[in-house]
Amino acid sequence: MYNHSKTPAQHLPAKIIALDLDDTLLDSHQQISDENVRALRRAAALGIYVVLCSGRAEDAILPFVRRLEIAGMQAGRFIIAVNGCSIFDLHERRRIYSRTVAPEILLHANRRAKEFGLVTEVYDPDTIHTEMDTKWTRLDVDLCHLKMDVVKDYEDFLKQGFVKMLIPGEPETLLKLQDVLKSDFGKNANVFISKPYFLEILPADCGKGEAIEFLADHLGIEKNATMGFGDSMNDESMIRKCGWGVAMKNGLDEIKEIADFVTEKTNDESGVAHFITSHVLTA
Repeated sequence: MYNHSKTPAQHLPAKIIALDLDDTLLDSHQQISDENVRALRRAAALGIYVVLCSGRAEDAILPFVRRLEIAGMQAGRFIIAVNGCSIFDLHERRRIYSRTVAPEILLHANRRAKEFGLVTEVYDPDTIHTEMDTKWTRLDVDLCHLKMDVVKDYEDFLKQGFVKMLIPGEPETLLKLQDVLKSDFGKNANVFISKPYFLEILPADCGKGEAIEFLADHLGIEKNATMGFGDSMNDESMIRKCGWGVAMKNGLDEIKEIADFVTEKTNDESGVAHFITSHVLTA
């Protein structure tokens, strides 16, 4: 059993619903169920901001925005990309918030990765840049459906700074590298494993939760009217910082422990829709 500090209520006031994609809103086939679509369209029609909040770059999130068919609404105009490093306004077609990793952090992480036999990646909204096309970098490209750019002078390329760096590889190797990079950077960078085979490096004090705080302030919405759904460690700040942090039934135990609520159903059972219908779309 998970010891939650807040007592579940029949109706939870939410004006922002932020949703992780993989293993949260998406099922095991990388699809949004019809049930999830219906619930989120109802929420948006009521004026509740529905904000997809992913580690993916902007262009990799857009197909899921189109699936929901809410981008034309005021309540569907924002997406949070790159694990909170970017907030994009779809109506104005511009970033309203952006954070970048310092070049010296990127260069050091890249050199450390090479010591472990790994290749790193950095992102633009529609492109993954890397030094080498490998089975691991190809895994990320295939997952996100972005273009790949193999950069000849990669170290020089990194000096301009990027929103995040990702290091794909064998899970056991990444766990060791994570420990090294956390020791190297301390509080100067946010280092975590988002999937067992993806190690990510973000700016310090940057995450999905911080981006949601910025967006709520931008919209004049109180913290206690924000709700975030997630399942993994890249959702930690969102679960902690939202007024209502909701972990998926299929999520990591560490995320369930810090959440206010855990869904009764998994991502393959439209757990998001079930929770929203039961606790938000009720009068």
